[in-house]
Amino acid sequence: MKKISLTGIKPTGTPHLGNYLGAIRPALELTKNYDTVYFIADYHALTTVHDGAEMHDNIHKVAATWLAMGLDPEKGLFYKQSDIPEIFELSWALSCFTPKGFMNRAHAYKAKVEANRAENLDLDTNINMGLYCYPCLMDADILMFGADVVPVGKDQKQHVEFARDVAIRFNKQMNKDVFTIPEPLIQESTDVIPGLDGRKMSKSYDNTIEIFLESKALKKKLGKIVTNSQGIEEPKDPDSCNVFKLFKLFATEDECADLAAKYRAGGMGWGYAKGELQRVLERTFGDAREKYFDLMAHPERIDEILCAGAEKARPVAKARLEQVREVIGVGKIV
Repeated sequence: MKKISLTGIKPTGTPHLGNYLGAIRPALELTKNYDTVYFIADYHALTTVHDGAEMHDNIHKVAATWLAMGLDPEKGLFYKQSDIPEIFELSWALSCFTPKGFMNRAHAYKAKVEANRAENLDLDTNINMGLYCYPCLMDADILMFGADVVPVGKDQKQHVEFARDVAIRFNKQMNKDVFTIPEPLIQESTDVIPGLDGRKMSKSYDNTIEIFLESKALKKKLGKIVTNSQGIEEPKDPDSCNVFKLFKLFATEDECADLAAKYRAGGMGWGYAKGELQRVLERTFGDAREKYFDLMAHPERIDEILCAGAEKARPVAKARLEQVREVIGVGKIV
């Protein structure tokens, strides 16, 4: 039997190229070797998104993106976190086996505390209990479906470590192997995806390039990529250019070699380089873009897919929760 891989997708905005390269593409490749579980972590997003219409739109955007990029809901599980109420009961049960010290060490909480400290604010300013306790919910997400591996970036390894520690603690105290002990699956060689200003592409820097921009909007966005002031006739260094760094993430080896030669020879302007970048992006995402906009034009299809996914996921979740309820002594669900 294949091992199980679980990926959570937080709906906090329009997906961009950094999301695709860092999360979507590698997560979808796991279907070759794992039974896959993908879920939209809408209740995790609730820690920061407090506008209902925005949340609803973000859920559709992220679901449409993954479906357009090739996620097959017939293979494995694809559901919305909020559609599986068993996860939230499990979260409470696990919280009762979780030391408070874990919560104090959670990266997101610590970062917010330090930001408040730097601004001479009360350390608890704008910190809600959802942010503080979200590791317990994340543990439930991971342990509910018996995930063997959870693909994460190096900076997110702690999430899986918390789930491991809690699973081991629960199994030991209950003297029964209820939960699979998950492992982080980390890409050791992850590309740093430069944004419009050369910094790491991030919504927090407002330097992203959205995956499914239409051609005119994409050209305008690529026009904002920061370059130097070299003239057309001057030779240029491709390796120090933000445009080329993005280009080589989507182009073939021959295309990279050809464009690099044009950089070094001189006679090439930045407009040409950005046009080549647009060409390879259109090639990579053109078909998926059509599917994305078709799904967004028919959100009821997205809802149907997520509803069907929940119907597949809930029997698994109910069976796990029944097992937990039995060992902790509260009895079966009435």
